[in-house]
Amino acid sequence: MRIIRTVFRKWTATSLVLRIVIGLVIGAALGLTVPGWSGIGVLGEVFVNTLKAIAPVLVFVLVAASIAKAGGGLGPRFRVLIACYIMSTFIAAVLTVIASFLFPVTLQLGEGAVFETPGALADVFTNLLTNMVTNPLQSVSNANYIGILFWAIIIGIALKKKASATTINMVHDFAEVISQVVKWVIQFAPFGILGLVFSSVSESGMEVFTTYGHLVLLLVGCMLVSALVSNPLISYLLIRRNPYPLLFKCLKESGLNAFFTRSSAANIPINMNLCKRMGLDEDFYSVSIPLGATINMDGAAVTITVMSLAVAHTVGVEVTFFSALFLSIFATLGACGASGVAGGSLLLIPMACSFFGIGNDVAMQAVAIGFIIGVVQDSMETAFNSSGDVFFTATAEYYDEGRK
Repeated sequence: MRIIRTVFRKWTATSLVLRIVIGLVIGAALGLTVPGWSGIGVLGEVFVNTLKAIAPVLVFVLVAASIAKAGGGLGPRFRVLIACYIMSTFIAAVLTVIASFLFPVTLQLGEGAVFETPGALADVFTNLLTNMVTNPLQSVSNANYIGILFWAIIIGIALKKKASATTINMVHDFAEVISQVVKWVIQFAPFGILGLVFSSVSESGMEVFTTYGHLVLLLVGCMLVSALVSNPLISYLLIRRNPYPLLFKCLKESGLNAFFTRSSAANIPINMNLCKRMGLDEDFYSVSIPLGATINMDGAAVTITVMSLAVAHTVGVEVTFFSALFLSIFATLGACGASGVAGGSLLLIPMACSFFGIGNDVAMQAVAIGFIIGVVQDSMETAFNSSGDVFFTATAEYYDEGRK
């Protein structure tokens, strides 16, 4: 038992990022050399499923406990935060429109598969409202974060109004217990990353970079420009200091994990832990991080815009610059609902294509292509979105501190 404790202490004392990089390299090497060892991929599935299982409970109790214990002064920060989330998503869509005009992409459209998709933007908002009032227990069990946030806020306010200090402290203690469980799970992230990288490399190899190279480059390029240029500019205008140390910290410690887990929900505990280590206000980030996982969808806006314009270019639909700007608004609003749709941003492509009068049969072929390149597209999108949650949470808090 003493040996196990010693090994575990040495393991946890080593940088988590270093351990993840080692797991990444080993996973890629095994994927290339022994792709038939499918059992290695189970490590990734177990890790992601464990995070997905604990994340809804963590978010619910943290948000409820934080609101119950919160004092005043959170309002201004949340207004700044939401403005950052929405503005960054819109700017990402606009930059993508410009890039799509400068470097137009066409697709090889064949027979498309049939998927269940939202028919219009109104359907997305209907789904959001419906998910919001879903039974709270069902919301937690189904990882419905719209419902989790809604009921956690309501219950947190009710606790603040009616519960005794003892009850509120008990809820807060329970949140601390769940947080400790999450910390233990995160310590095994290197093994999970090893399994995830092994699965991606052994199944897809490097073909995705050659067959759809131009499309992948445009998607990745737009996301990188937004992540490395427009988002830091928004932050600088608010806090008036160099935003890049903060940005690189978020990309390294949040984006790297999100890239391989490809799940914003699974990355919520990791983002929470990062915010805590950065010394941010727990009352603030315990709400802002799950909120960001729901509405901070810069990467989704990029995907929706690139793919819908690629379809338009392919079928010969004339797209004016002003109609493309309207598409940016369309993509921004739709992206905010991406987390409530099975399949994420890809299944909102037909909705965006309908803006140009492109039928569902044609648009669904682009969705099929999106699933093919998903190993890159979804990984980049999740890393972009999830690291941005921490980045803008810190920006909003630093801005609020600077005003005092």
